[in-house]
Amino acid sequence: MDYGTGAIFGCPGHDQRDLEFARKYGRPVVPVVLPRGADPATFKIEDQAYVGDGTMINSQFLDGLTIEAAKETIARMLEERGLGARKVNYRLRDWLISRQRYWGCPIPVIHCETDGVVPVPDADLPVKLPDDATFDRPGNPLDHHPTWKHVACPKCGKPALRETDTMDTFVDSAWYQFRFCAPNAETPTDKKALKYWAPVDQYIGGKEHAVLHLLYARFFTRGMKATKHLAIDEPFASVFTQGIVIHETYRSENGDWLTPTEVRIEGEGAARKAFSIATGRPVEIGPVEKMSKSRKNVVDPDDIIAHYGADTARLFIVSDSPPDRDIIWTEAGVAGAGRQVQRISRLIDQVVERRYAATDPAPSFGPEASLLRRTAHKTLNNVSQNVEGLRYNVAVAQIYELTHALSAALERSGDGLDWAIREAAELLVQMIGPMLPHLAEDCWERLGYNTLLSDQPWPQAEAALLVDDVITIAVQVNGKRRDELTVARTASKDEIEAAALGLEPVMRALAGRPVKKVIVVPQRIVNVVG
Repeated sequence: MDYGTGAIFGCPGHDQRDLEFARKYGRPVVPVVLPRGADPATFKIEDQAYVGDGTMINSQFLDGLTIEAAKETIARMLEERGLGARKVNYRLRDWLISRQRYWGCPIPVIHCETDGVVPVPDADLPVKLPDDATFDRPGNPLDHHPTWKHVACPKCGKPALRETDTMDTFVDSAWYQFRFCAPNAETPTDKKALKYWAPVDQYIGGKEHAVLHLLYARFFTRGMKATKHLAIDEPFASVFTQGIVIHETYRSENGDWLTPTEVRIEGEGAARKAFSIATGRPVEIGPVEKMSKSRKNVVDPDDIIAHYGADTARLFIVSDSPPDRDIIWTEAGVAGAGRQVQRISRLIDQVVERRYAATDPAPSFGPEASLLRRTAHKTLNNVSQNVEGLRYNVAVAQIYELTHALSAALERSGDGLDWAIREAAELLVQMIGPMLPHLAEDCWERLGYNTLLSDQPWPQAEAALLVDDVITIAVQVNGKRRDELTVARTASKDEIEAAALGLEPVMRALAGRPVKKVIVVPQRIVNVVG
């Protein structure tokens, strides 16, 4: 009730918690946002609330508007009728930067009975925490330390006490992006370095961390601008909030939480059941939630790495869903990623065993080799764009498509195909480098290189291979689409016209009538007028 105005707002179609409440108590669920491309007559909310973008439905005068346009319309109407005014509410609280704990940056002041609060001299900075602090008593370990807090006053030389509170760790991380620009500078910031580096191009953070850290960093940026340490208003040019890893929860018959390693799963789908490995008794499968120690639905990365390897864990995380969505950790998903890792490794083994080599100069390429080269370079171009755009799951799917093409090519023969296979294998290894660094380095060595793949520049796709040799164009008769035609991109107008008139659907549509004219729009459409 302390949020906003105190009025309770519920939208079960587009908030997961509201949806679960509505389902539990039998309340209606009416969607008011329609996803792009969906049919308003059939769109329904099932088990998951729709939280994406779209247009308004079931909203009377707002139907058809985007969400932002609907908000603007409502606000304007209320203001015009004198029923309300726009207001921004901030849920800000005081930031306690001093804490009674060991871990944190020491506050550099000294308390003297004679001189009061005295700053630590610059020559004595930074104040370092003691390495021999003990944690066997409640309270601040720095208060209990026998020597660290005792110091002479910098002004009068009398015995004094250090400040034992430490600053919130966010204090340092709120401005360290600017210190990184010139870490060895004599001053807190270096204007020349800042002009080159700042602001940060891309900020990536988890939902819980990014909210506070981003707020504090912006606060510090404004303060540092006021003190002339900076000349910019914003610390980050672009912000991307990643999802979190979630997992099923399990409870024994007596209500105790169980870890995934303590549970045996049997069956699939609706018949899926869980049992305690220790007792063999049934276990309740609970909702998928954020991994937490309290509910024990955590997966130990060491176990995954020991069984599958670190690359498999990495591949599953980036391939399972878009990076801004939550990831549901499943054994089946991890096992599938492991199979892909093994498949790529076997493909490279086949290329090495057959001694394929990309010689210079390149040979002439037959149809099979040209197709593989085109596929490899299109994949490289698409993966480059998707990695740059943080669409890692899409990039992984495109890499899988290249592995299919490479696997099929290894079963064929043709002019220049050996060369094309070697080229595709090298590009594949380079593309998996950011996602599967251990496998990629191993494959790079197997391909005969004695350099680190991570030191190599990112490959560039050949522009000529990104353009298809053939195109598909629509064919109309008297303005009505009748068929489509696949022709060489370089086909002449006469060749396209002849091919279009030879299509059976076109001849049927003409029904023996003479052709008055044929309009050819190059690489787009053919319209036969009869």
